[in-house]
Order: sequence, then structure tokens, then C-alpha cells
Amino acid sequence: QVQLMESGGGLVQPGGSLRLSCAASGGIFRLYNMAWYRQAPGNQREWVAFIGRSGTTNYADSVKGRFTISRDNAQNTVYLQMNGLKVEDTAVYYCNGNYDKVYWGQGTQVTVSS
Repeated sequence: QVQLMESGGGLVQPGGSLRLSCAASGGIFRLYNMAWYRQAPGNQREWVAFIGRSGTTNYADSVKGRFTISRDNAQNTVYLQMNGLKVEDTAVYYCNGNYDKVYWGQGTQVTVSS
């Protein structure tokens, strides 16, 4: 049974930084494409960043140049480094994995506020 668990969210001021982590268990992590999504109140869940099996990355235009996704297959963990945070980045951030099925974490709250 694949489990994904996010951590690292919290309250940060505009312009600040956070690093989110997603720890995976129950599967062969290196086979999974991984991604981060986010959802703000009243909005649909939106894709933020992607990292493939080999480390290929892609980003939503809204976060390009500010966020960096990475993975450590030895640690079964994917990261999202968020720099230059803006108020509009406030959302619950979800970890996503895809191989045999689609898996979701429970989410971690990121609040950007003065």
C-alpha cells in the first residue's frame, strides 16, 4: 500500500522561503513520477511542479523561477523548495505519485501573509 506524507508547511512572510517534503512508502519509489499540486479555498486543485523517474522537471508558469522540485530516490522523498513566496501561493500543497495508480498525500498548509 503506497503512502505519501507531506511535511514542511507553515506560515511565512511574503518573499520568504519554505521547503516541503513528501515521504513515500509502500512502493518502489524510483519508478514513480512525482508532482506537487496545490489548492486554495474556493479554487480547484492546480498542478505546480513535476519530476519524472529520471529527474526531468516541469513547472507551472505561476511558480517558474521561484520553486524547485527535486527527488532523492535513496530516501524515497520528493521536495519542493519555494523561494520568493507570494500571498497568492497560499494553499494546501499536495504530493502526487503516479505509476500503477495515482496516489495523493493528505496535504500540508502553506500560508503566506504579513
